[in-house]
Amino acid sequence: MEPVEINAGSWYLRALRADDRIDDRPALRAGGVTDPAHVSDRAAQWADGTHLSWAVCEPTTAELVAEIGVTPAADGTAVVAGWARPGFEEALATARAAVTRFTEGALDLRVR
Repeated sequence: MEPVEINAGSWYLRALRADDRIDDRPALRAGGVTDPAHVSDRAAQWADGTHLSWAVCEPTTAELVAEIGVTPAADGTAVVAGWARPGFEEALATARAAVTRFTEGALDLRVR
């Protein structure tokens, strides 16, 4: 599956990136994610459909403030979970609501 962008009101959700235009790795480190392969692992998970993840970003700067993801299960359910950098818990809550709607509506999975 190709990554899908989601507009979540005050927040913009996009695939994680580490390229010449946007590099999420410093913000990930600030959030406690230190695995250097995290961004490429998330891209591979999108491709095989095992985990769909989004960088929750401030729309004017594209700075990652949280990460939210969906892990589908074979029984037609999914788990939505994420983490936020300190002070951005509201962004995560807004993203969780948007991703839950996407999961139930577009993916036809029941969030448990």
